[in-house]
Formats: sequence, structure tokens, C-alpha cells
Amino acid sequence: MSDDTLSASAYAVSPRNRVKRTPDRGHYDRETVHAILDAGMLCHVAWVLDGQPFCTPTLHWREGDTLYWHGSSASRMLRTLRGGLAACVTVSHLDGLVLARCGFNHSANYRSAICFGTARIVEDPEEKARALIAVIDRFYPERAATLRANTVQEVKATTVIAMPIDQASAKIRAKGVADDPEDLGHPVWAGVLPVRTVLGAAEPCPHMAPGIARPATLDAYAEGGTLDAALRATQALYDPA
Repeated sequence: MSDDTLSASAYAVSPRNRVKRTPDRGHYDRETVHAILDAGMLCHVAWVLDGQPFCTPTLHWREGDTLYWHGSSASRMLRTLRGGLAACVTVSHLDGLVLARCGFNHSANYRSAICFGTARIVEDPEEKARALIAVIDRFYPERAATLRANTVQEVKATTVIAMPIDQASAKIRAKGVADDPEDLGHPVWAGVLPVRTVLGAAEPCPHMAPGIARPATLDAYAEGGTLDAALRATQALYDPA
């Protein structure tokens, strides 16, 4: 893909988002980037204030080509973004530990997505109200309508950020050991140790009234399943696109 090429299915590629090291692992299509974003709840937002770089972890969700996150209205990051600020959002997944026959060839299997855009505070009351529902329903389908409504003070204390994704790239390693041919006979164990975040058994709150059952809308979070798969399943149910 050439510089600044944009299509309905891929993000434009420029020096800002081009994968330079091991470029064969780079992907720029929306399907791949969005899948990595949707398989996680935690992102890291990088931004600069008065020449000092910061990187803030926060929960995120996606609607089409827009990323959202939220936080306390007292947050320095969120106050800084009020006028609009260039930001870089990263989501990454560790999928495996790769043990080779020499230290140089040890590696990891992973998926990562890096997104660039200008973040803004969601000021419109209706958009903010929708976002405060979305931060629940994106992960737990149909749950927001069953909850006690947010108070005026709770809404005021929460700031919502939106960042249209202007450019993005994904980088993926998903293969086995890449030893040099002359090292294959070296007598040491080599291979891949897969890494997964697996859901455990639910732990009901002891203060629930008798007879309250876990709803079927949480079936994606089944014991023994992976968080990755659960989040992709709930995004598929939620995604307005």
C-alpha cells in the first residue's frame, strides 16, 4: 500500500503509522485493527503536556471508526483534552512465549494495534448519555437498562472522550520458533508456551436477594472461555455499524 492511500477497508499509510521493523507483520486493514481493539478492554493513551509525555491506562470501547474512553472529570489528562489534543492509543495482547535455541531468537507471539487521532471531550449531553450507556452495554449486553440510573452528580463527575481514528496499524506475530538452520540440532528445549486470559467461575455478590439469576446476556463470559473471545462476542452484539 502506497503512502496516504485510503480505502473503505484500510487506513491510510504514512510514515506516522507504517510498521518499519519486520514490516511483514504489519496490517492496515480495518478488519484486523478493529478485531485487536475489540478483543481488549484496556488501552494505553499517550499524550504530551508542556513537553512532558504521559501514558494513561484506561478502559476503551469502539463505535465504528471512533474510540471512546472515560474517567474522572478531575483527571489531568481529561482536562488537557478539552480543547482537542493529538493522542496515540495502543491495545496489545500477549499470545505466546517463544523459546528458541539462542537468546537472540527468543520472541513472543502478540497482536497489537496503534491508533492516531485528535481526542475531544464529549460535551453534547445526548452523546454523553449514550456513551455512559455504551460503556456498560458494550461489555455486558442489555445491562444498562436494568441498573439504577446514574445520578446528576455521577454524570457530572465523569468525563467521556471520543477519538476518531485518523490512522492506525496493527502488528502481529503468530508463529513458532524461528531458529537459524544451523542451530536446529542444538540440544535444548525449544517451543511456544501459549498465553491466554481464561475466565473463572462467577462469584455472586452475597448481598443479592434470593432468586436473582445470572442473565443469559452474560453467556459470553462462560467459565473456561477466554476473555478475548468474550469481548469479541459482545462487540459483535453491540457494534452499531
